[in-house]
Amino acid sequence: MTPQIVEEKNHWPQIGTTNHKDAVNNEINFDISLNLHYLCNILINVNKTTMWRKFCGWLLKAMGWTVDNTTIVPEDKCIILGVPHTSAWDFVISYLFYTSIGGNAKVMVKKEFFFWPIGGLLRKIGGLPVDRKNATRLMVSTIHAMKEAKVCHLALAPEGTRKPIKRWKTGFHTIAREVGCSVYMGYFDWGTKHVGWGKKVELTDDAKADMKRIQEMYEEMHLVGKHKEMYVTK
Repeated sequence: MTPQIVEEKNHWPQIGTTNHKDAVNNEINFDISLNLHYLCNILINVNKTTMWRKFCGWLLKAMGWTVDNTTIVPEDKCIILGVPHTSAWDFVISYLFYTSIGGNAKVMVKKEFFFWPIGGLLRKIGGLPVDRKNATRLMVSTIHAMKEAKVCHLALAPEGTRKPIKRWKTGFHTIAREVGCSVYMGYFDWGTKHVGWGKKVELTDDAKADMKRIQEMYEEMHLVGKHKEMYVTK
């Protein structure tokens, strides 16, 4: 019997065809995803050593920012308000700031940002996915988590959005009262590029009156958001 020669088929599309271009694009996208995954794994596994804290401080300084504190909030549990919140960059500045002084604050971030491979990185640096459609469930779970934790510094934007809003959200007030933790006035001023945590706010049973007082105190600070027109206090 005469042996048959079977020609090996090349499954790679012919050069110049639409299928070939799609295959190349898919391979490029796959490579990019792998590189992003590799980068995120490096950042996720970074231990917050003195070197990492110094790097965050150096990067913040290189970006033109001045840190107004040398230590973290001196309490095991607290809520740090982040004002004025007008850009996603506020999260970056806040992370670099609090990490540079030895802290590890938790920050609520819209769940839509938690896609692969960025989601793992956001969680590692303190991001907590938030479902805005179920505010009650979110508040209950946050209160429970803070009560169970030995140490928890939670950073919240009282505006609740990056859009200009006159009536700030009182969710942090409810959480603080239920947990029994303190509230501090945090800030990132894009006008002077100063970032830090400041006054401790004494809360009462009147959330509306407390919020009015807090907004007035922030008004006196004359802060500037990254997008100036999107920050209002009254």
